[in-house]
Amino acid sequence: MEQKPKKDSRENLLFSAWAASVIAMFGSLYFSEIRQYEPCELCWYQRILMYPFVVILGIAVVKKDYRISLYTMILSGIGGLISLYHYGLQKLSFLSDIAPACGRVPCTGQYINWLGFITIPFLALIAFIIIFICSLMIYRKTKEEAH
Repeated sequence: MEQKPKKDSRENLLFSAWAASVIAMFGSLYFSEIRQYEPCELCWYQRILMYPFVVILGIAVVKKDYRISLYTMILSGIGGLISLYHYGLQKLSFLSDIAPACGRVPCTGQYINWLGFITIPFLALIAFIIIFICSLMIYRKTKEEAH
């Protein structure tokens, strides 16, 4: 009997990162297009960083290109910092009191507040963290195999 080659765990990690980006993209589109929640300026920055992951990671999944992990790790880290700052503006009074006005929609606004802590920037932060951790694990595993 012929044995199947063992599946590389990086495939699953890459797919998980891609799936997180797809869910985040459709979630943000749901909130803006179906629920009619107008995104604030910081939401737009998070979208600008999240949406390309759907295409970039999708291609990487198909091609099994693990070298993309360095780039996705950097971009998801930046996106995560923006999400963390945005979440802080919403939840920390000392930040929200001094928050600059950021357009027609205030960045301190909370369209949703599930369980008292889950807001849209929090959901984006979770997606960026998932992509970052998956990318970091792929990066480390790829470095190990190179040596």
